[in-house]
Amino acid sequence: MATSVAATSQEALNAVLSDAMPSQGSWSDEHYLWLTDRTRRLIEFTDGRVEVLPMPTERHQIILLFLYRLLYAHVHESPRDGVVVTSGLRMRVREGKFREPDLLLLRDRSDFRRRDRFWLGADLVVEIVSPDDPARDLVVKRADYAEAAIPQNWIVDPRAETVTVLGLTANAYFEHGVFARGDVATSPLLDGVAVAVTALFDAEGLPPSVLGDHRDRSPRRRST
Repeated sequence: MATSVAATSQEALNAVLSDAMPSQGSWSDEHYLWLTDRTRRLIEFTDGRVEVLPMPTERHQIILLFLYRLLYAHVHESPRDGVVVTSGLRMRVREGKFREPDLLLLRDRSDFRRRDRFWLGADLVVEIVSPDDPARDLVVKRADYAEAAIPQNWIVDPRAETVTVLGLTANAYFEHGVFARGDVATSPLLDGVAVAVTALFDAEGLPPSVLGDHRDRSPRRRST
């Protein structure tokens, strides 16, 4: 009985929210922030329209955890003591556009772009390509992050098992490298960071020691 009452109450709440929320194309920044303050779903916002993103898969989350641990170790060894966070934190691209990258990193934790409610930018963003709409991560968000002047963007594609490292020149990205199995992905922005691509895509909650297994190998880079 309690379950039925709860379901009915939720349906009633959903109906109220549906009536109260703006129609697509009419959302403001504050409408978007109000909604995302009250849900755990990943929701992005572009010029009056909101988009609910799909829930991540287990493989997505394992890859995310691997990269988070690697980057967390790096920023906390840095003299500037940076900060890295996972998806769920909003980043404002500009007025009228918000994204929720899979990973965001600032090299200096005192950076003015770091805010509690949402960030105003980042030094690095990482996107793990979603199978439901690969173009969102490969094309649309690449352009979004260039618009936001994010110095570096990594695109991790579990389908092709590649890591694309993008650097910013003027208002567009260039490919530093496209790294596949057997390669070690490097970052011109984060000195000393290297991702063993085979270990990344084979990760199953691997211990931190695996992150150093590539160090005696020479990285290979493929650029286009």
